[in-house]
Amino acid sequence: MSTVLPPFLSGFALSAALIVAIGAQNLFVLRQGLLRRHVGPIVLFCGTADALLIAAGVGGAGALLAAAPGLARALALGGAAFLTWYGLAALRRMASPGALAAEAEGGSSLGRALATAAAFTFLNPHVYLDTVLLMGVAGSAQPADLRPVFVLGAAAASYAWFASLGFGARLLRPLFARPEAWRVLDAIVGAVMLTLAASLLVGSFGARAP
Repeated sequence: MSTVLPPFLSGFALSAALIVAIGAQNLFVLRQGLLRRHVGPIVLFCGTADALLIAAGVGGAGALLAAAPGLARALALGGAAFLTWYGLAALRRMASPGALAAEAEGGSSLGRALATAAAFTFLNPHVYLDTVLLMGVAGSAQPADLRPVFVLGAAAASYAWFASLGFGARLLRPLFARPEAWRVLDAIVGAVMLTLAASLLVGSFGARAP
């Protein structure tokens, strides 16, 4: 136990430090939790995606990604386009009081929700920087036989965080009983998404400079 505990805790702590931040994926999971819509599948998808990316990074995929700047630029441009679309949609909901009511009544399918979660996960270059490159470097520093334990600890942190975010959002339901609170949330979502999109574009075009 004393042998496997340090790499498990190391993976858990590093993963938690990287994932607990206001970002596009976290805001999406929070919003789905507040709406009580497809929370379980989305939590499972996001946690599993993180686990697979971390395992790939520890397995050596980080070096391959670092050697392919063209792929990183393509991901940045695709992510910027998606974040811009989602951010503008949030701002439209904020400006249209009836939009949220229509969305709550009509809802969205599980397939569409998972597709959106996948876009937030895989079209975000920062996900690869954190989970594949940084986690990969840290995990590769572990002895070979303890690397799976490191990955397990990191994955546990991801599952715990997304579960807390998605299922814990119900504690905020009394606050979001007021339409004004939803409009503030959508304003924050829109601002964050558009800011992230702009940062991806600046980073992508800046990377072309000699």
